[in-house]
Amino acid sequence: MHSPRTSTPTISPLVGAYAILTLTTLFWGANAVAGRIAAGHISPGMLTLLRWLVALIVLLIISRPRLRADWPNLKRALPHLMLLGGLGFALFNIFLYTGLNYTTAINAAIAQGGMPVAIFLLNFVVYRLRPSLMQIVGLVLGLCGVAMVAAQGDLANLAALQINRGDALLLCAVVVYSSYTVALRAKPAALHWQSTMTGMAAGATIAALPYALWEAESGNLMMPDATAWAVVIFAAIFPSIGSQSLFIKGNELIGGNRAGLFTNLIPVWGTLLAVVVLGETFHLWQAVSLGLIFSGIALAERFKPKT
Repeated sequence: MHSPRTSTPTISPLVGAYAILTLTTLFWGANAVAGRIAAGHISPGMLTLLRWLVALIVLLIISRPRLRADWPNLKRALPHLMLLGGLGFALFNIFLYTGLNYTTAINAAIAQGGMPVAIFLLNFVVYRLRPSLMQIVGLVLGLCGVAMVAAQGDLANLAALQINRGDALLLCAVVVYSSYTVALRAKPAALHWQSTMTGMAAGATIAALPYALWEAESGNLMMPDATAWAVVIFAAIFPSIGSQSLFIKGNELIGGNRAGLFTNLIPVWGTLLAVVVLGETFHLWQAVSLGLIFSGIALAERFKPKT
């Protein structure tokens, strides 16, 4: 008798990419809540500096064999990687953490849902990736949702240019991280994720240092207490090493435009965590804003041009 053949189930690359990017957005949604918790316990520049310094130390410890093997290629790619890290890791978080001193974690989460809109626009400007007519409609809907966040639910605030300082900083963070996502398309190839992340973390640490020094010079520096150290450790492990590594892999698997669409899950995770952990109130206008952003992203993905 022949024993029945058994086959090992395999996970398709597409399913794997979706799982990777979903977990990525969960960590990022939690980052907005962690940043809100840290407000008043540590200054934004110091939080960004310590977060990436801890992440860099962890990466150097776990990645030593890989760094030695990749060093010839890593040495050539290091300036590019450090520039990407300074942009997407340091500057983004400085804007985000500073904004969270003036606005809610729910607003921070919803604003990040506008990243796919900015990514599509930047891909068109930089790479001439032309959207379809329905994608343009979707982008407009998404922009309306982001504008509602900036206006705090009252569009008259936009007409009068009365935008909350924190929400304005959140929009700057969205533009910065969207630029980083588009720039990932040209990141150096043939490097292991550990080497890539270590180079970027080094760039983020160096880029955050001048802002922390400015905080000290201007009297705005706030050293961490116990609560802040808990946020630093959490942010270094999960939103830093975990999310960024997974997002790079997701970009490699399905491309920047489609990977960027998963950032529309950040408002979902961030809103749920803000309500449960922080006890923030979820307003009707925030629900409308989420609906506009989701509808826009759904149209943009459904009617993407065939390549």
